[in-house]
Amino acid sequence: MTVGAMAELAVAVVLLAASVVLYRRRAPNDGSYGSQGAVVLLVVGVIMAIHALGLLEYRPSQSEIDAFRERAR
Repeated sequence: MTVGAMAELAVAVVLLAASVVLYRRRAPNDGSYGSQGAVVLLVVGVIMAIHALGLLEYRPSQSEIDAFRERAR
């Protein structure tokens, strides 16, 4: 894991924690829980974590590798 990926993962964890704190905080007007901002932070944090962990990288299957080698001959 590169330094950039570790930094991205750290930011993702901070965003996820902030979304939990923001979601659990009571609204001053009606006393209810939750907010749209917390949900947006949660979604962004999850996408950042997926990206930082390398789960969006392309990994060809064995058949694709074999087909590429056949075309290269």
